Amino acid sequence: MDENFNIEIVSPEKKLFAEKGKSITIPSFEGEMTILHDHISIITFLRPGIININENKKKYFVEEGTVEFSKNNLTILSSTIIDLESLSKDLIFSMLEDSKKELNQENLDDKKRYIISHKIDCLSQISL
Repeated sequence: MDENFNIEIVSPEKKLFAEKGKSITIPSFEGEMTILHDHISIITFLRPGIININENKKKYFVEEGTVEFSKNNLTILSSTIIDLESLSKDLIFSMLEDSKKELNQENLDDKKRYIISHKIDCLSQISL
């Protein structure tokens, strides 16, 4: 029995990934979530973190987006997704500095503070 399912990652500019896969781990607001063949149907939102396809075959940094899984078809839509292979140390450092400045703003609500904190944590781990 084929245990693969269709994975498609789309940004406004182009389709970034379209292959079959055995697993994908996503950073949802509910926590890290791994999706396998025949997973229950879901629709959820992404928070900043790493999308990990097929146990490290391909990784993406994502800030936000939506995920839909149904009938072994997974679609991820995000306008802020970057292939980890194309993230330079300079870009990570710049993104970290911008996020830290944003986190220090006085008028942030709790949700925005939560999102920025996850972004900083994730970028810090990538830069190690």
